[in-house]
Amino acid sequence: MPEYEFVDVYVPRGVSRKEAARLLTDHAEYGHWELDRLGLHWEGGGGVRLRRRIIRQVRATW
Repeated sequence: MPEYEFVDVYVPRGVSRKEAARLLTDHAEYGHWELDRLGLHWEGGGGVRLRRRIIRQVRATW
């Protein structure tokens, strides 16, 4: 079963869709994050949970 690490990103109410898309695209492209969960808060802002897989390296024994 793969292991993931998560980060929560809050997008305030006044941010346009284009700016929010650019922010999430930057996270995905440069940080290797993918969308896990998306939600809206009662005050109008949005919460986004991103995840990326944790890759564990096995120590080489010679």
